[in-house]
Amino acid sequence: MPNILADKKIVLGVTGSIACYKAVDLASKLKQAGALVEVILTESAQQFLSPLSFNSITHQPVVTSLFDTNSEAGINHVALARRADIVVVAPATANTIAKIANGQADDALGTTVLATEAPIMVCPAMDGNMYESPATQANIATLKERGIHLAGPEVGHLASGQTGIGRLIEPQQIASHIRLILGRNGDLAGKKIVVSAGGTRESLDPVREITNRSSGKMGYAIAEAALDRGASVVLVSTPTNLSSPVGATVVLVKDAADMYQAIITESKDADGLVMAAAVADWQPVASSGQKAKKSNKKTWAIELTQTPDIIASVSTKGLIKVGFAAETESVLQNAEAKIKSKNLDIVVANDVSSEQIGFGSDNNEVTIIDRLGRVEETGLLSKYDIAWQILDRTLEFMKAT
Repeated sequence: MPNILADKKIVLGVTGSIACYKAVDLASKLKQAGALVEVILTESAQQFLSPLSFNSITHQPVVTSLFDTNSEAGINHVALARRADIVVVAPATANTIAKIANGQADDALGTTVLATEAPIMVCPAMDGNMYESPATQANIATLKERGIHLAGPEVGHLASGQTGIGRLIEPQQIASHIRLILGRNGDLAGKKIVVSAGGTRESLDPVREITNRSSGKMGYAIAEAALDRGASVVLVSTPTNLSSPVGATVVLVKDAADMYQAIITESKDADGLVMAAAVADWQPVASSGQKAKKSNKKTWAIELTQTPDIIASVSTKGLIKVGFAAETESVLQNAEAKIKSKNLDIVVANDVSSEQIGFGSDNNEVTIIDRLGRVEETGLLSKYDIAWQILDRTLEFMKAT
């Protein structure tokens, strides 16, 4: 199955910030994802961490000095720079950012950053006042002008005891930024993909609503896979407990009407629309402005009306439309009927009555059916792997359009 980090050569530069302990976790995550991770520890970073910490995880020698004759960097000081697919500096102190901005190459990290032709990503970590100082901001502006990617920092608790901007973003976020950079020239580069996710919520009154069990995981997996393949992604989502995919434009909506407007707007210049959201088929005819109170009545009759059929309403020329059929019976028959009734290119059918692959699960098992009559069963896979297969079929139709 696809893995954008597999066999990628990542040079990780670690500098002397108290946040450098997070770099150990980052190296571990990258290694587990199949990347070859080579670490450069600056002299100040070695005051916090031992090279053994990284050597034990990466199973690669750790570069600690430009002048170590036992190190490859000492013999060939641009070796790492030449073979890197990306150079990541995390954490990057104010001092390191200043050195990179001014082209200093007085250590192994500076030499590697200056000599590489690979993408460079810098993840700042420092005290809030240091980050906001005019000198640091000028240096950061210089990095951006040179095409160096900045990831973070975020607002949070700092080593000084204060709360402010300057906190290193979490390792998982850094890994997501790396994926975004490495995938930017993928087979969906230049394409805009709109993805919907989550379950809509239709209000009965200010405290009650009609909703469903959709977790949004499938839609978020599709968005992540599309980003990994270089697409520009707009994720139209109801509120969920999931982290927004790094690099996606997220449009938050609540009910079917909101989602309808967002999808219609975002699809106008899109190349693909993947409607993975569980949109309510019915909504209350009227929603009370006040909380409905108990009364002598033993029942509450609620009149419902159909919601707009969003994907059927989208008719942008050249747009590849992918729908989902979450069914509990006659799964394939119901899914195939949607291709014609909603004018779809692809429909993804899944049986949500199974606990193993139902709402909220991390895995899924679907059947991908297209308008040419092709039927493909995926078997039980992660939702990300299924997302990749859906995008494979979507790309086929894009190329044929």
